[in-house]
Amino acid sequence: MRAVGRAYRRIPTRWRLAGGSAALTFVILCGFAIIVGLLTTRQIRIQYDDSVRETADYLQSRAQVSYDLQTNEPRCGRLGDLASADAAKVRVYLLAQPPQLMCAYGGTHPLWPSFTLDRPFPNDQLGYRVEVRRINVDPVGQAVLIYARPLSAIDRTAAKVRFFLILGVLGGSGLALLAGLMVARRAMAPVEKLTASAREIERTRDPGRHVPQPEADDEVAELARTLEDMLQALDAARAETEATLTRQRQFVADASHELRTPLTSVLANLELLAEQVDGEDAQAAVASALRSSQRMRRLVADLLLLARADAGRTVPHRRVDLAQVLVEVAAELEPLAERGAHHLTISAHERLVVDGARDELHRLALNLIENAMRHTPPGTHVHAALASAGDDVVLTVEDDGPGIPEQLRPRLFERFVRAHGDGGGGSGLGLAIVRAVAVSHGGSVRIERAATGGARFVVRLPAAPAPAASAVAAQD
Repeated sequence: MRAVGRAYRRIPTRWRLAGGSAALTFVILCGFAIIVGLLTTRQIRIQYDDSVRETADYLQSRAQVSYDLQTNEPRCGRLGDLASADAAKVRVYLLAQPPQLMCAYGGTHPLWPSFTLDRPFPNDQLGYRVEVRRINVDPVGQAVLIYARPLSAIDRTAAKVRFFLILGVLGGSGLALLAGLMVARRAMAPVEKLTASAREIERTRDPGRHVPQPEADDEVAELARTLEDMLQALDAARAETEATLTRQRQFVADASHELRTPLTSVLANLELLAEQVDGEDAQAAVASALRSSQRMRRLVADLLLLARADAGRTVPHRRVDLAQVLVEVAAELEPLAERGAHHLTISAHERLVVDGARDELHRLALNLIENAMRHTPPGTHVHAALASAGDDVVLTVEDDGPGIPEQLRPRLFERFVRAHGDGGGGSGLGLAIVRAVAVSHGGSVRIERAATGGARFVVRLPAAPAPAASAVAAQD
């Protein structure tokens, strides 16, 4: 029953309404057809019995049956002509011991007179409606006239009645289904308009749009008013959220910008202090403070870059050779690779130029390679490569480490997401910056599984168009 209920609930409302109307009509028509069929069949049988009885009476009154004593042959007059028109059987038996068949018309099977006139004779016999009458036979006495008409005529008439009744029930139910579908379609039209309006709001993500209001004050109109109130509340909530996010982004950008100057001063003083202090403990304390300040400066720079990306502010773009940027990044990370016992290799054999901000592209490549070295065990190979793919420049960074867990992949480029093997050395902003830089340069980044089982990051950036000949001549 539960399965049937679930299947019924999965049927569209329009079909449920039309189907309910058709089912109700079918039940009503079935009841009507049964009553009409019974009454009609009964009336047909009564009329048929009356017709057989009247014909038997007519034959009795017109029968001219006699017996020729010289030839010992019966004479039945026109009984055959009177009976043949109705495909009936007529038998005349002389009342004797045993009864003697005198006349037989219609078929070869006799109707045996296993009766006496003192007892009722069965009206139905061998598929026939039978009537028995007593007639005079000159000059031998009396005989019995048996008139039988086939019941198949009633059966054919009743079958036609049942056929037309069934056809009427099915036709009426079908028409009720079609009419129900039309009525349900008109009734569901306001709901379809609300659905189309909701889809348009979903597509545009604009809760400020209005939903159509039905003219009738019914449940659909109440639903439309509820949706309208909900959209207004969502629009107000979105406006408040956007204003809050804008203020937060502005605060982060301003705070990051303001922190850069004092941090630069602190770093300069710490570097100067590191050269002047004596003693291992003092030098270790200064070195620790210097490392923390450098990390803070990088975190501030990351936050400032993300804040600019959120605000849609971009720095001027110039032609940048990514191969040269990749070589500089590899040289910068070489000490880190040596400390972590990583094998860092690059493939940048040709000049590949893009339009972009050099510092941001440097940060993109730096974060990808540093991320690969930070989250892989010692001895891991990290390879970075540049290649041209049609109108794009493709930067690939892959390793042969343990790879990235499947549950982390959907959130890998979100902010402050850190893998378990990070050890607290990262801020969780590296890959978020990679995506922000790639998107701001009209490109994309995706994560794949390397052939060795490790992680493989692929960054696609639009290649810069070739400079005009006049510009090249001016540069020369």
